Amino acid sequence: QVQLVESGGDLVQPGGSLRLSCAASGFDSFNYRMSWYRQAPGKERELVASITARTRSTNYLDSVQGRFTISRDNAKNSVYLQMNSLKLEDTAVYYCSSPALLLWGQGTQVTVSS
Repeated sequence: QVQLVESGGDLVQPGGSLRLSCAASGFDSFNYRMSWYRQAPGKERELVASITARTRSTNYLDSVQGRFTISRDNAKNSVYLQMNSLKLEDTAVYYCSSPALLLWGQGTQVTVSS
């Protein structure tokens, strides 16, 4: 079964850190660009970060640049999003995606609140 499964979402205080994981199965994710998106209540889904397949080049949403880091572990067929210095506005459901395959995970909730 081809799927993406996210984990790691939680409730965290402003300034805290979280690491999201995305486990791919049924396909070799290392052959594809992988991305993290997020969607906050009442807002459109937005691209947070992407990482390419071979060169592992990355790009980020301006508002998370310098705070978030996307990475991949090909041996584990997984992609990660390290989130530091979290802000209230980072609260959202975070989704892992393989855009080329039009594949999405079920999402994991990140809530930043004091």
